[in-house]
Amino acid sequence: MRKIVAILLLLVSIAPAPAAGDDKSEALPRFASLRWAEVNLRTGPGDRYPIEWVLTKKGMPVEVVDKFDVWRKIRDWQGSSGWVHERTLVGARSVMITGQMRMLRAEPSATAPIVAKAEPGALAQLLACRGPWCRIEAQGIKGWLERGQMWGVTPDEVIE
Repeated sequence: MRKIVAILLLLVSIAPAPAAGDDKSEALPRFASLRWAEVNLRTGPGDRYPIEWVLTKKGMPVEVVDKFDVWRKIRDWQGSSGWVHERTLVGARSVMITGQMRMLRAEPSATAPIVAKAEPGALAQLLACRGPWCRIEAQGIKGWLERGQMWGVTPDEVIE
């Protein structure tokens, strides 16, 4: 019997998400995702501040660490931080695979069958987290991954 394992590519499309205004959560820090493939990261909360970086990965998870009016201070997976307009973010959760090639499992167990392999930098939708495992989906493939193998979720966060 031949076993087929899908490999998730670096560029993964994230399903449509609610508008930034739909995320009424005031708790900080919290995670969100980039709405567009080009988002200006500014040195301060306003259009008059210079653009320090241009983030170029739609759906990339970012951590919202502060807010001022319609501006959100975010931090990316590499630790870069700056200010973006709230409309450039969506509340839908995504994660980025970190480290090395990761194995997605059929169940939340290190001994469960492998359903796919995910390359470092791949993006996936975050579906649920319980204990040390999170369920993610990319390219229509769902599987479980240990939360320490991705960026975009806190160590103790419960998502259902």
